[in-house]
Amino acid sequence: MAERRTGSPWTTKMSTASLVLIPAAIGINYVGKLFASMLKLPLWLDSIGTCLSACLAGPLVGALSGFLTNLIYGLTMDPISTVYGLTQAGIGIVVGLMAWYGRVNKAPGILLTGLLAGLTAICISTPLNMIFWGGSTGNVWGDAVFAAMGSQGFLASAVDELIVDLPDKIVVLFITAGIYKVLPRSLVSLYQAKDESLD
Repeated sequence: MAERRTGSPWTTKMSTASLVLIPAAIGINYVGKLFASMLKLPLWLDSIGTCLSACLAGPLVGALSGFLTNLIYGLTMDPISTVYGLTQAGIGIVVGLMAWYGRVNKAPGILLTGLLAGLTAICISTPLNMIFWGGSTGNVWGDAVFAAMGSQGFLASAVDELIVDLPDKIVVLFITAGIYKVLPRSLVSLYQAKDESLD
């Protein structure tokens, strides 16, 4: 994946390429979520676009792509999903920073990034699960563990989230790395070059 970049990852300008990338990332997130739902997988697969946009264009674009995914999903399908935009934003920031500093080039770095993204998701989502769902995640695999732990308490909710999010984010990061590697270099260079930005 991308080599370490120079400069700050916290640029406040959005390039034309980044503005085009965001809706594409949202679409990828939707397809991943639909795929996992249809096959009843023990994973979410709804942050592939978030991670890919973060790797290409940095943490802010990744965070925005993730947050907007859940905002749109919340407005069209499930209102409570909107609050989990915070989780997606957190994932985008973590993955974007790891990619910006060249930590997602090889399998160990991809694995570490997946673990960090998973831990970020657990830290943000567990309190939200407690507030809105009594601690459950809505994933059959994680909720089975939650039930086995008595279906109550922050620890049970965190373990529920861990059962799903850690494997999910590791899988998502390796899928993202695979997609990144087959992207045309001319496309990748649009995000690594200092192209014209929109104020």
